[in-house]
Amino acid sequence: MSRGTPRKPSGRRQQAGSRGLLLAVPLLVAGLVAGCTAPAPVVSASAPASSPIPSRTAGATPKASPAITPGAASPGASASLSPGTAALKQTVESVLKTVVATTPKPAQDALRSQLVSAGIPASAVEVSASKTPTGLDVDAIETAAKLDKDCVMGEIRDGQVSVSVLPVLASGKCFVGDSH
Repeated sequence: MSRGTPRKPSGRRQQAGSRGLLLAVPLLVAGLVAGCTAPAPVVSASAPASSPIPSRTAGATPKASPAITPGAASPGASASLSPGTAALKQTVESVLKTVVATTPKPAQDALRSQLVSAGIPASAVEVSASKTPTGLDVDAIETAAKLDKDCVMGEIRDGQVSVSVLPVLASGKCFVGDSH
């Protein structure tokens, strides 16, 4: 070959270049994905004055957020419930505790019939599925009893009962999706 004619790379050299490109693409994508997630900001309640990182809450006293326990109402919540909703909440809790005492994982229809037997109108009761579409037991079964603009929500999980009151959804129901 002469000096003026460009050399065509050999097949071996071309394959090595392609392999390098194939290895570089996943690394590039991984770098882009890693760059998309920002690290959590550092927030300090009492950063020293000489600290190079400014404190977002300098001079402020941090407030302790109240612990939220599923099924637990806030301190003034029971006082703000209407007498009817408070009575319904007590009824649902009583029924669920009685059911759990005999059957830690009740069936959907059995739970519904117990709530209706306790005096809750069938039209106001919603109960989630007790079995998955493949026939397995669910981790938790939920119930709801609607009264006016309140939903008394009950849950049975691992033999434990929790009950809370939530507002009725815009659909007029307590559950989103399918329930019987």
